[in-house]
Amino acid sequence: MTEWRIGRGWTDAELEARLAELPDRPRNFSDPIEALTLERGWHRYFSEAVVARERAGPPEADGPFERGCTAVAGYAFSDPRIVIAHFDPATPLLGRLMLLELRALRVLHYLGAVVVGATRSEERDGQTAFGYRYDTLEGHIETGVEWFTLTKNHATGEVRFRIEAAWRPGPFPNWWSRVGFSWLGPSYQKKWHRRAHVFLARLMRVPAPEPPTSGDGRLAHTDPEVTFRRFRAHRG
Repeated sequence: MTEWRIGRGWTDAELEARLAELPDRPRNFSDPIEALTLERGWHRYFSEAVVARERAGPPEADGPFERGCTAVAGYAFSDPRIVIAHFDPATPLLGRLMLLELRALRVLHYLGAVVVGATRSEERDGQTAFGYRYDTLEGHIETGVEWFTLTKNHATGEVRFRIEAAWRPGPFPNWWSRVGFSWLGPSYQKKWHRRAHVFLARLMRVPAPEPPTSGDGRLAHTDPEVTFRRFRAHRG
């Protein structure tokens, strides 16, 4: 059952105790990863944006891509007003257990567990990519997987961030949480995705960049343009 609270979250001591209980907790879905398709009843969504630009070629030492990898691994792109990740940063990324604290309406807090089930760090086809996938565990209000991937194109220097998931609603602690999730969930989801790209782009601009220019006489915009798409599961 999903743990939830009204008005306040959990103390560090409470979170540490709950993290210690996670190693034996199973995933809350049984379908193999390759079977999480629309035809089998799984919703899909993704968002993507260019979050930085470097010189052409492999990632620069201590450049935006490397800073972005650190931020992605630490879940630092997440808006803490919507989702906070609690985890032990000393643990390896692959197999890392995390407690995601989902916040709604400023007073509702839901605690869901996930595990990093796969990682990606490779250079191929003129690109360098880094990322990982987390899988939901029992007690999470959603079931499924989510990928977070940062990619640099060596030819153009563009650095893209992509979030992609396959999911279904999981067991809710009460009926009004389920109703509220179906009502507010899509807007919170879209807002979280947009802010994730904006937050990451800002983290990757340390040190501060040159003042932006549009080059065509129009206004310059420093935040990335985010593409977000949601696909509902097919109903058989």
